[in-house]
Amino acid sequence: MTKQQNTTENLDFESPSDDTDLEGNLPTDAVALAAKVEIQIKKIAERQRQISAKLHIPQPVEQIWKVLTDYEALPDFIPNLTKSRLIAHPNGGIRLEQIGSQRLLNINFCARVVLDMEEHFPKEINFQMVEGDFKGFSGSWCLEPYSLGESTGTNLCYTIQIWPKRTMPVAIIENRLSKDLRLNLLAIHQRVEHLASKKADV
Repeated sequence: MTKQQNTTENLDFESPSDDTDLEGNLPTDAVALAAKVEIQIKKIAERQRQISAKLHIPQPVEQIWKVLTDYEALPDFIPNLTKSRLIAHPNGGIRLEQIGSQRLLNINFCARVVLDMEEHFPKEINFQMVEGDFKGFSGSWCLEPYSLGESTGTNLCYTIQIWPKRTMPVAIIENRLSKDLRLNLLAIHQRVEHLASKKADV
């Protein structure tokens, strides 16, 4: 993670909170939906965390898969994601460069990762950092169709394992990512519904 393009080594982090409240800027219906996102945090080691977010989306797996794998369009609707582009992979796989930018403690930060993606349609998308601003960063998207009476849709689960560098306070990273995962799933839900409504209008 960098401050613009400078390291955070000389910064003093004392507060586990940040100065952004993205959920406070959401419409009322979106806030209600965000509250339905299930968040779980697991301590893997002293400075390693696993964070999972889960949400029911009343759309078929195929529609959600299409949104998740349109990698270069992700910054159009994912909060704080400023860049997402496909780059050359030495073995012909899927390699993605992403840059996230946000404001913490009155300081603008950006973090860069290069991820190798593994798609296992229609159930799972795994990713592993091969280069970036963390000691370790990996995770997965899991899609599971559900049916409850006449209601059908997809259970979407987003899980990340993160190992911040020592210049990054774990408490702040954990707090920020928990909010980000909730907002990311909300954004995907809205994107899927938006595309479905456009398709229905055609």
